[in-house]
Amino acid sequence: MKPISDRVVVKPSPAEEKTKGGIIIPDTAKEKPQKGEVVAVGPGKDGNSMTVQKGDVVLYGKYSGQEINFEGEDYLIMREDDILVIL
Repeated sequence: MKPISDRVVVKPSPAEEKTKGGIIIPDTAKEKPQKGEVVAVGPGKDGNSMTVQKGDVVLYGKYSGQEINFEGEDYLIMREDDILVIL
């Protein structure tokens, strides 16, 4: 996959299975992850280079990006502006 413009492809981290106290979280109560690894970065938009790079672990907004399934893996495609912080 090669995103265009200022788009970024992110592989979301898996949802937490247990709490820190050891309580197992059922599937219906799991929150959508807001953390993931950047797997592809577009060239940028209007001559501006991209801040994030492939391999960066990032936090993004709860409802950011478009979910896709590519070759059996789940990914999010979002604009660089939807990324809140690089960890």
